[in-house]
Order: sequence, then structure tokens, then C-alpha cells
Amino acid sequence: MPQARHTTLLVNLLAWAAAIWIAYELLYYEQFKLTGPTLIFDRLSDWSGIPEKPFRLFVAGMEIVAAILVLIPRTQGFGGLFAAGIMGGAIFFHLFTPLGVDPYEDGGKLFKEACFTFSMGLLLAWLRRDQLLALLPRRAAVAA
Repeated sequence: MPQARHTTLLVNLLAWAAAIWIAYELLYYEQFKLTGPTLIFDRLSDWSGIPEKPFRLFVAGMEIVAAILVLIPRTQGFGGLFAAGIMGGAIFFHLFTPLGVDPYEDGGKLFKEACFTFSMGLLLAWLRRDQLLALLPRRAAVAA
């Protein structure tokens, strides 16, 4: 029984470390997204034709929601998946658009952070998979 207690403690510590990283990372960059145009969204807007401001504010809103979800114990699993999805989108745009991996010519810092945050989101979802699996029967019952 002591082994199970240590395992549970380790899982909780890892989950909270991942959640705190995700929340910090997402919320730190809100200061740039919420205060005005950025190089990232200017380039993506020029490439896609989507107006810069609504695009930037939509992403900012999703990131704020993900940051909140990972900090609420009951929603950490879903928050981890949501954060991984957002970061998956960021990785996609860095790799497959004119944005590129190193738009600020700083060694690809944003891209590396997106990759790490994506990994932390998946780790959090896996560590809290019991929360995610608990949603499945309810969803199946609602659909029937």
C-alpha cells in the first residue's frame, strides 16, 4: 500500500507541474496578444486573409480558457487536451505556413515552447486520463 501512495503522490506532483507550466506559458503571452498586433498574427493574417485582430483575440481567448481549465482539479485532463490542441495548431502554423519556425530570429524560442507545452498538455491528459474516461459513458448515454 505505501507504494501506491507514493505513485499517487508522484502522479499528482507531475500533473500539477505540467498544469502550472501550461498556465504560465499560455498566460504569459496574453500580454502581447491582448495589447495589439504581433508579428506572428500579422504574418498569419497576410497569409490566410483572416483579419488579424479577431484571429489574435480568438486565440487569446482559447488560451485563457485552457489555462483556467488546467488549474481546476476536476478539469485538468480536458484542459491538458485543450492546451495540446491549441499548441498543435501553433506547431502546424509554424511548420506549414510562411510564419516559419524562427519568425523572431531568436533560435525558434516560440516554436520550442509550443512543442514543450504541447507535450505537457498530452502528459497532463494522460496523467488525468481517469477524468477523461469518466466522461465517455455520460457522453454515450446522452447520444443514445
